[in-house]
Parts: sequence; C-alpha cells; structure tokens
Amino acid sequence: MHKSLIFKQLFDQTSSTYSYLLADSESRSAVFIDTVYEQHQRDLSLLRELELQLVACLETHCHADHVTGAWLLKHATGGQIMASKDSGIIHLDRGLEDGDWLEFGTRRLKVLATPGHTDGCISFLLDDESMVFTGDSLLVRGCGRTDFQQGSARKLFNSIKNTLFALPDDCIVFPAHDYQGRTASSIAEEQKFNPRIGGQADENDFVGFMENMQLPHPKKLDIAVPANLKAGQPVDDQLPEQPEWAPVAITYSGTFEVEPEWVAGHLDAVNVLDVRSRAETEHESERIDGALMIPLSELRDRVDEVPKGDPVVTICRSGKRSVLAFNILREAGWDKVANINGGLLRWREESLPFTHG
Repeated sequence: MHKSLIFKQLFDQTSSTYSYLLADSESRSAVFIDTVYEQHQRDLSLLRELELQLVACLETHCHADHVTGAWLLKHATGGQIMASKDSGIIHLDRGLEDGDWLEFGTRRLKVLATPGHTDGCISFLLDDESMVFTGDSLLVRGCGRTDFQQGSARKLFNSIKNTLFALPDDCIVFPAHDYQGRTASSIAEEQKFNPRIGGQADENDFVGFMENMQLPHPKKLDIAVPANLKAGQPVDDQLPEQPEWAPVAITYSGTFEVEPEWVAGHLDAVNVLDVRSRAETEHESERIDGALMIPLSELRDRVDEVPKGDPVVTICRSGKRSVLAFNILREAGWDKVANINGGLLRWREESLPFTHG
C-alpha cells in the first residue's frame, strides 16, 4: 500500500456493513465510503483523532439494509455527498458517472459503473489499482441480490465479468457487507472461487442461480430506502442529540443504544432495567448483577421505581422490546437512558458476567 494512503476498514455489527475511510497522509484530505447512520459519531471521532478533513461521503448505491450517515457527516464537516447520477438519491453535491475521477489530496478514486444489484451501483477503484470498493456488486464469495430495486442478474453478470474481473489479479476487493467475518478478497480469488460467477460459470448459470435464491427482503427495507434516497437526512432536519454520559449510537428511529461491553465495564455507574416478562425470568435464572426487574407490561405503572439519579440502560432478551422501555422512560422525563444493543443474547454471546437469582 502506498505510504501516502491512510486506510481504515470499519464495521457496523448490526447491519454487517463495512465503511471505508481513505485519506492522503500529506494533505489530510479524506473520503468515506458507505457510512452508517448509527456510526456517524464513531466516524467523526476518527476524523478528529487523525486530524483529517472530509472532502466527500461516497455511496456505492442506495442501500436497503441500513441508513447512510452521509447527510450527518456533511452537516458536521462540509464534506460533499456523491453517488451515481442514476442512484435516485437527492441532495447529491455531485452525480457520478463511469470514468469520473475523485481527488482527495494527492490520491484519486476512479468511478466504475457496476449496475445489476441496483441500476445505480458504482465501484471505486484506487488510482494505483491496488484496491477496489465494490459495494454490493461483488462480495467475498458472493454478490448482491438482483430481485428488487431495479436489479438485473444479466447486468450484474456483465458488471462483474467485464468490469471488475478485468482489474489486475492482485487488486484487493473490499465489499460493503460480509456476514461471516471475512474482510476482503482479491480479483483472482473471486474469479476462481466465487460460487455464483467464478470458474467456468456463464451468464445463464449466473442468472439461473440469482433468480432462484428466494431471499427475504431486508429487515430495514421500508425505512432504509426512503431515508437513503434523501442521503440519510433526518425527518424535519432534526439532528440527533449526542449524550455525553456514554458512547451512544443513535439509530435512525432515534433510539439511543450502548454496547454490552461498555455496560459491563460501568455497572457501578448505571442502573440496568431488565424488562423481560415474569414467565421468562421464572425459567431463566441468568440476569445482570444489580438489575432492576420490571416486566415491560408493568413499566408504565411502576415507572417511579426506576432511579432517576444515575443513567438507566434497558435490556430484554433480544434488545427489541427494551426499545419500548427506552421510549417509556424518555417520555416520562428520563434524560440519561439508552438501550443495550442486542440485549441479553449479545451479552451472553460476548461472555459478559451474569449472576443467578
């Protein structure tokens, strides 16, 4: 990797999305690729720590599985929002076309049109052809689906075979998603091993594969697509509040979330509110030490039992119902409150401490 390039691959666990920060170490000019709304404070913190100036937020396409953080980053830094002119995204400062070049300091990215997952999909090729950021067009041992958002399996086949696979064999492929912990691949690897389009697979093989996948629609489809068509601009332009008492991620719906690991390290400074039902807690003895147990169905009537001094973090089995507990407390006047991302399932998955009672 060229010594003048600063490169960071960042991950959003909830949506399994990779975001990428690239910067020129001499001028400190930077670009972000495929940011996530809930991670914008993380991204801003990284820019500050590395003393970088964001010049552009780049979108590989209009995402359906997460909301972009582009609008928030532009509001905070002045960095321009750029995506394909065919993406349908409004509020673009620059609509991109195949062959365009984007400069950040002494470094450049080339725009490659790679439609198929959506009509407006593009990839970004680093100037020395050592790295390509493929969005959902080409994944590690896979590719983006083609069954909605004007997707076309034949277009995607052409984009991968004739555009991406024409890049140097050692060009590193950085996708927008991975669901198995894989971080990158190479053009040569995907040409040989990609089960959908690698090896001797022809267009009919690929189309047949893609048309018979029968995947469920993304969980956030109804929220993400309308939001991303506005580049992640919040409703009524209301910026999310940023609490100072914890490293809080703010979801597009306005929920404050904290990571289980942070809570485990600060149990002496927060009150944990467990809102699982009585039936659940009767059969499951595991609980977080010191947690206040109030079933969600009883919380409105018992809200005065929740301490108002220290911050409160809400939790349930999966972290979904406890969002309602977060809302109830906010409506009742609690300022320092957040939901634990992933609930007790994440807590257990990360081997954090339980007590039994």
